[in-house]
Amino acid sequence: MSKRILVAVDGSEEAAEALRFAAAEWPDADLTALHVINPADSATGAEGGFPGASDQWYASAKQRGERILSEAAEAVDQGIDTRLEVGRPTKTILEVAGGEKPVGEDDDAPGEPFDHVVLASRGRTGLSRVLLGSVAEGVVRRAEVPVTVVR
Repeated sequence: MSKRILVAVDGSEEAAEALRFAAAEWPDADLTALHVINPADSATGAEGGFPGASDQWYASAKQRGERILSEAAEAVDQGIDTRLEVGRPTKTILEVAGGEKPVGEDDDAPGEPFDHVVLASRGRTGLSRVLLGSVAEGVVRRAEVPVTVVR
């Protein structure tokens, strides 16, 4: 059985490099690129005050996520799976890594956990790290599988 590797992608060049690293380091592994739509981002938009704004925001975020995953798949010379989820990034990455099934999947059997997680770190320091938090740090601290952080 081949190794299953989850790679978190957010559209940044750092995340693209993490995916290329995973593909080069584990060429025989089954790679899955995961993009997480963070609902907390919806509150920052200027259109937050009119009816339907959240639906409009979600449609835009989903379209952007699908584009990010498509670009990620094109960035490597091997076939990869892609997955788009909604949630807090750290929590969602950990849940997917642990084998949680996508929302709406009918099968009652538990999902298959991943063997490894790869993600990028933007290297924030100081106040920006305190205010924004660190997805990479949260995943490293709480993951039950090995994590590789590409910087």
